[in-house]
Amino acid sequence: MSDESTAATHVPMTSSGTLALDVNGLVKSYATLTAVRGLGFSVKPGQVLAMVGPNGAGKTTTMRCIAGILPATRGTIAVGGFDLEKQPVEAKRRVAYVPDDPKLFDNLTVWEHLEFIAAAYELKQWQPIADSWLERFELTPKRDTPTSELSRGMRQKIAVIAAYVREPAFIMLDEPMTGLDPRGIRTMKDSIRERSRAGAGVMLSSHLLALVEDLCDALLIMHKGQLVFFGTVMEARERFGVSQTGDSSLEDVFFRATEGAANATAIASVDVLTPASDATNTTGGGNA
Repeated sequence: MSDESTAATHVPMTSSGTLALDVNGLVKSYATLTAVRGLGFSVKPGQVLAMVGPNGAGKTTTMRCIAGILPATRGTIAVGGFDLEKQPVEAKRRVAYVPDDPKLFDNLTVWEHLEFIAAAYELKQWQPIADSWLERFELTPKRDTPTSELSRGMRQKIAVIAAYVREPAFIMLDEPMTGLDPRGIRTMKDSIRERSRAGAGVMLSSHLLALVEDLCDALLIMHKGQLVFFGTVMEARERFGVSQTGDSSLEDVFFRATEGAANATAIASVDVLTPASDATNTTGGGNA
């Protein structure tokens, strides 16, 4: 199909051998709360990473730090080889972030949104790419419709297309399946695979574990701001004692990992109350 090949052939701005994302020692603290504690991980070009964890684990905070929306308290973030703190413009050019509830301009049409993105990022020859994605997501008939008149699922698709049309080196999708019907979910999954094949690193966060299991090359599990696991799904099964025969799901791994982390946190809390314990460093031990 011509639309599919058009959308899949463009390669993001990442030189060979450069990580799409590299996070080291990320800490995000507020006045009375440390939301992310010493997080470190990386995403290679063409890799799809699933970030999972319970509510309040720090997933969205992590994504917002990587996107440059929230400043990190400590640590470094590099996108496509560019340090987010030292080279913010170049780093932000190479990252696209679609939040779980993307906010669009109600008075703009679908096409005007894409024109806005193209102007903001000084994109060249973006129209054929945008047309292709609109066709793929079945939004061509809505091209001139104000987004205020569209359903939740359609608005989700527009936000994703606005990210794809930039062809960034690294894409973050927070609950990308929200509001989508079965056909829309299939198209979204296919589009993620295509961006990956084109060389983009992709990180997605979702509570729909069965849906992301067949998409991800790597898995990152968080619990209460800390990294519980980072590796492949097979490595997660090995680490958390889940069967490798194929009858164990990502959901099984998730519950084993987070329940184990919760128990470890409870034990650590007791140790802090013991005078003989040395448990003063609460922000650096992310790689549990």
